[in-house]
Amino acid sequence: MTSEPGADAGTTAERRTYVLVDGENIDATLGMSVLGHRPAPEERPRWDRITAFAETLWDQPVTALFFLNASNGQMPMSFVQALLALGYHPIPLAGGPGEKVVDIGIQRTLAALTDRPSDVLLASHDGDFLPQVEDLLTPDHRVGLLCFREFANARFTELTERGLSLHDLEDDLGAFTTPLPRVRIIPLEAFDPLRYL
Repeated sequence: MTSEPGADAGTTAERRTYVLVDGENIDATLGMSVLGHRPAPEERPRWDRITAFAETLWDQPVTALFFLNASNGQMPMSFVQALLALGYHPIPLAGGPGEKVVDIGIQRTLAALTDRPSDVLLASHDGDFLPQVEDLLTPDHRVGLLCFREFANARFTELTERGLSLHDLEDDLGAFTTPLPRVRIIPLEAFDPLRYL
């Protein structure tokens, strides 16, 4: 086994980065915790910037999966078409009343990736994925969380000591076209006074 995942010439060609998007969680955190209102389309992340970041992060092909709750029998077709145009695979899941279909779908996908030569970027703040993320933190996988750092479950921050990388959707990915009204700790070297003038 090599020290760098995918460094072996026999596995490099098949190795991929899987981006798993918990759309409900990202949208709810953006709306309730950051903006204080339901996000308008222009306030939402630019999903193409997320896949572009994923491609360059580990310099390998990306498979982007966007999980949707379709338990009410409806799909937001215009959004699904937009995701398809951006190269995402929409995964509309349906289940019974009270069933957290998006969480279950992502948990199953994370578990399935433990046996694949792959790296994973999870877009969520939800602690429901901690057991599966912990299982992926082996020398065979690189794992990252795409989030607003200040709203990520605190256990994710603790897992950085085991190799989990945290990537801020706004600061690291540039996923938004305008600055968000966030109040968070800013490392001095990242402080840009022009943002506040």
